[in-house]
Amino acid sequence: MKLKTLLLIVIIIFFIGFIGYRIKSNVDKSSPSTNQQMGDKKPNTKVNGIVVSEENFSNVISVSGSIEANEQVEIRSEISGIVESIYFKEGTNVSKGQILFKVNDIELRAQLAQANTRKNLAGENERRAKLLLEKEAISQEEYEIASAEYRSLQSQAQLIIAQISKTAIKAPFSGKIGLRNISPGTYLTPTTIVTNLVSSDEVKITFAIPEKYASEVKLNNDIEFTVSGSTETYKASIYAIEPSVDVTTRTLLLRARANNKEGKLFPGTYANVKLPLTAIKEAILIPSEAVIPIQNGKKVFISENGKAKEVKIETGTRTEDLILVLQGLKLGDTEITSGIMGLKPETAVKVTLKK
Repeated sequence: MKLKTLLLIVIIIFFIGFIGYRIKSNVDKSSPSTNQQMGDKKPNTKVNGIVVSEENFSNVISVSGSIEANEQVEIRSEISGIVESIYFKEGTNVSKGQILFKVNDIELRAQLAQANTRKNLAGENERRAKLLLEKEAISQEEYEIASAEYRSLQSQAQLIIAQISKTAIKAPFSGKIGLRNISPGTYLTPTTIVTNLVSSDEVKITFAIPEKYASEVKLNNDIEFTVSGSTETYKASIYAIEPSVDVTTRTLLLRARANNKEGKLFPGTYANVKLPLTAIKEAILIPSEAVIPIQNGKKVFISENGKAKEVKIETGTRTEDLILVLQGLKLGDTEITSGIMGLKPETAVKVTLKK
């Protein structure tokens, strides 16, 4: 009796254990599937965004330019010779017509004296020939030969006088003289650069703009510019526009003039130019950091039905922190402005709107 009872207890325990084992096995099999489903459901990506709106935009483009002197020339001698005297001081102002230096002209003056002697003799021969022609003692042809000889020697003398005048080199305009490269006694040729003469009471600012803005630029438009090493803003006025677009760079060259009486602007330096264009009403502006460059243009992400959507855009002027959108976005779009590099189309997003 005791043996039967013991055997019954063992069977019951075995049966209960078997049931428990099957239940645990079923739970273990279902757990990975449940965990997989939980893992597949990722939380929404938190991003910042703005609602696309319209506003008035003063279209100003920024380009690089170069400051040039109003007038600038390399001073050279037109004739070869020894420098006799120098009449200017380096770095000082000179006036138009002022003699800068003198080249020795002793040989030229000797040639002039010789030419004058021959000219005077030819003039006397021409006078005599004329008297003889009046008396019909010589032919018209003989008189014309004597007259031509006189005129030829007269021209030679005038040529030497012109050469002598070139030995005194004068300033072609008023300005500041640069550093000299010669000394008294230097032998000059026309290829020798003696110094530079610069007129910079006014300066020119030369710059180029993309061809798409060519129709918006007019003569006498005002610009603003700054130079490296200074926070001061200078003003200038456009006075010349190139009549055609450069086919290589697809840019239009412009030139403006600025007052430089105080001498703060130096020719040869760079200028950061800001050129106001036509004001745009109802313009769409977005943060420039939200724009992603791609092979064929630019793109942004917007939020649509809680998911990220890729939109290609066409842009215009860029300011320091904003960019003008010409096509691609419309009013009311929610544009994503942060975390854009980690986004893909159809990514679930939670947007926090910024003003």
